[in-house]
Amino acid sequence: MQESTPHGVRISHVGIALEALDSALPFFRDILGLKAVEVSDSDGARIEAFQAGESLVELLEPEAADTPIGKFISRRGPGIHHICFAVDDLDAVLERCRSAGIRLIDQEPRIGAEGKRIAFLHPSSTAGILIELSE
Repeated sequence: MQESTPHGVRISHVGIALEALDSALPFFRDILGLKAVEVSDSDGARIEAFQAGESLVELLEPEAADTPIGKFISRRGPGIHHICFAVDDLDAVLERCRSAGIRLIDQEPRIGAEGKRIAFLHPSSTAGILIELSE
């Protein structure tokens, strides 16, 4: 088995909560000229993703009001929902978070929209920012 080369921590994507994807697609696609990237819908959200350099911009539309994105929009309105950092060893980073007293939303990694292992950190432990970690 070939070992992967460590990349260090990098921005994987920024998730932006929107009431309706159709209202934002022309800006990202036609004005900015970003290339669409296929990702699967996840956690009750329809997702349209665009490549922006080495990172993605994920536009998130709630499928229902009681989904995480639906609740976010009802409390805060549309806007940046989370930032995702890609890490080389998700289990090790989560253990460092636990040791540092950082509150975890996902106690164990789960499979996310891009088929990658992910875990979310609670904003109360990260200066009010919802952080997603992916491997």
